[in-house]
Amino acid sequence: MALVTTAEVCDANPQLIVSGELRALQPIFQIYGRRPVFSGPIVTLKVFEDNVLIREFLEEKGNGRVLVVDGGGSLRCAILGGNPVVQAQNNGWAGIVVNGCVRDVDEINGCDIGVRALHSHPMKANKKGIGEKHVPITIAGTRICGGEWLYADTDGILITKTELSV
Repeated sequence: MALVTTAEVCDANPQLIVSGELRALQPIFQIYGRRPVFSGPIVTLKVFEDNVLIREFLEEKGNGRVLVVDGGGSLRCAILGGNPVVQAQNNGWAGIVVNGCVRDVDEINGCDIGVRALHSHPMKANKKGIGEKHVPITIAGTRICGGEWLYADTDGILITKTELSV
């Protein structure tokens, strides 16, 4: 989506907005990482105050995908830290969106990857490995399914059922 902003995509596609094929997440996320603009096919994960499955996903080759994590909106601990973000960058993930908190912000901000999260928090998550992979999730007022596409820039985050040709 080079040089085309999320705002321009919305302006050019009112019919996709009306049909629900183009959705915008509510503006609740902070921007982290050195890549404020990113996009890719979505992989979903649902966890709560546990980061084992997040780490497992980010150890895989990303192939330009975006990991979208429903962390239940918890502000009690961080479910994503610097080490897994470095691993995600090195494994070719385009970005990570977390409905929860991150930590090691300076390390994350040094990585060439896009990261969105609600806030930062110094406490680490549990390590029980509890969660659900590849399930529909609802975050920021929007239902998201694996295989859909995510487009993020400094104006916001869009979800589409298929890759946009712009």
